[in-house]
Amino acid sequence: MFVFVSAIFFLMITPGPGVLSLAGVAASFGKEPALRYLIGLFFGTNLVALAVVTGVAGLALANPLIKPILLYASMAYLIFLALRVALAGTQIAFIEQQAPPGIKHGVTLQIINPKAYVVNTTLFTGLPIYPNGGLAEIILKFFIINVIWIAIHLVWMMFGITFKQMDLPAHVQRTVSVLMGASLLIVVGLAFWQIN
Repeated sequence: MFVFVSAIFFLMITPGPGVLSLAGVAASFGKEPALRYLIGLFFGTNLVALAVVTGVAGLALANPLIKPILLYASMAYLIFLALRVALAGTQIAFIEQQAPPGIKHGVTLQIINPKAYVVNTTLFTGLPIYPNGGLAEIILKFFIINVIWIAIHLVWMMFGITFKQMDLPAHVQRTVSVLMGASLLIVVGLAFWQIN
């Protein structure tokens, strides 16, 4: 069990699209929008886990057309989120700022997030807790993964909220938003470079 818990921690603590975008939403838009976005990420990651456990993800990703579509959709969506975070509070004419990202954005990100599939596949198909654990092991894994997932994501969200609550001058807040958006773009670039 120690190996499984350690694997969860290290797979989830590394900055990926979910935690970086959550910190960015919190830093740019504040606590309530970040909580809504966090709820979306939570539902999305559990939908991905369910798809992995039931084999639906494996069947879909075995199709040579689905994998690149998922990759490019993920990159395009991350760029969209990065721009929303980076341009929060700016007066750039070509982007009209509507409501901050919410539940549906979090769900969407996780469903098209390649890291979510890799992490869940690793945790559910490898690293057994019980030999031939079956359904009991799957339920226990869902519980452990979600407890650790929530704790890690709350830390990243609080990191972003702390910046928002510091009541920094507008230009500093804008710089933080741009840096958070740029971090997401770096993740997109690294993912694209690694796959190609």
